[in-house]
Amino acid sequence: MPVVKLDAAFCLTARCEPGKGKTVYRDKAITGFALEVRSSGGATYYFIYQDPYGKLQTTKIARYGDITFDQAKKEAKRRLSEVTLGGDPAAKKKEKKNIPTYASLAAQHVEYAKTYQRCPSNTESVLRCHVLPRWGKQRLNEITTQDIAKWFAEKIAHGLAPATIEKIRVVFSRSFELGRQWNIPGADQNPVRNVPRRRFKNARTKYLTTDDAKRLLKAAGESSNPQFQNIIGLLLLTGARKTELLRAQWQHIDLERKSWHIPTTKTGVPRYVPLSQAALDIINELPRWDGCPWLLPNPLTRKPYADLKRPWDTARDAAGLADFHIHDLRHSAASFMINAGIDLYAVGRILGHADHQSTMRYSHLANETLMAAVEAGAAKMLGARLSIPNL
Repeated sequence: MPVVKLDAAFCLTARCEPGKGKTVYRDKAITGFALEVRSSGGATYYFIYQDPYGKLQTTKIARYGDITFDQAKKEAKRRLSEVTLGGDPAAKKKEKKNIPTYASLAAQHVEYAKTYQRCPSNTESVLRCHVLPRWGKQRLNEITTQDIAKWFAEKIAHGLAPATIEKIRVVFSRSFELGRQWNIPGADQNPVRNVPRRRFKNARTKYLTTDDAKRLLKAAGESSNPQFQNIIGLLLLTGARKTELLRAQWQHIDLERKSWHIPTTKTGVPRYVPLSQAALDIINELPRWDGCPWLLPNPLTRKPYADLKRPWDTARDAAGLADFHIHDLRHSAASFMINAGIDLYAVGRILGHADHQSTMRYSHLANETLMAAVEAGAAKMLGARLSIPNL
């Protein structure tokens, strides 16, 4: 292995020794700095050293031409300093290669989600649509808090809703928490955790009036979807979530007790929903098919509807209810009950709220109902006083 003074001029004219496939020239000034020249004409900068176990290690710096000689020399000096201080560049490089990319961790995250989540497709969708395109190819230790915060800011600048950003943040952070639990290299720190959470109000308070509900039901009855009016009617009469109704089965309906059992809910707690006579009238008129367990299936497939976006948009626009979401029917059901004098506790039980805070969004409606009650009482009392003869 020839020892020479490596400089830009030498590297430019260096040739492989005759009859050999390659020749390695070592620098006499910087210990371990070397240039490998091959018979094909290619060349590469290397750093050669002994590891802590006395084994000779050769680590690549860069191909000749990809960086300047001065850059290669500077990197060789850095590695020499590292070795002098007890470091091991080859082991460090091997350790870095052992750190998986985020795509690998995300795949494990999705598989794990399938073992306990009711809808693992939600986690898979967030990762596939948002996180993986940006971070999938990066190794876990290359993902920083600063870069994530900047990425979120860019997402918001491009119009992504704060609620969606929060969903991404939660799922992204969960990946690193799982990686830490599984002792995956590079996941010992969670860079998402320290990204500030943006505060936002996502609760909607839109309700239908009685006239709005009548127009919507009329428009739903004109839908090309034969089940759509039944679906809208039962959502308004039960306050159920859309998915709960679409996955309802006949075995869960007790017509005698006027009750609907929902075994799987968003909160994880099964509940019973009382059925009004109006709701029972709709259910009694529903078509049934042999071997089909679903309450409101698609008549063509005999399976639950996966999406109601098109019929909903059509009926909503026909009823003049712009910016009204199908989930707002649940809020409307609550408002109708509260305005009829039902207390917040009972409404919360019917809707299946996990805590009273969810029901408290309707408190102003309850206050209006209570105010009407005290006004009626006051009017009654004053009327009685006015009828008392003057003494």
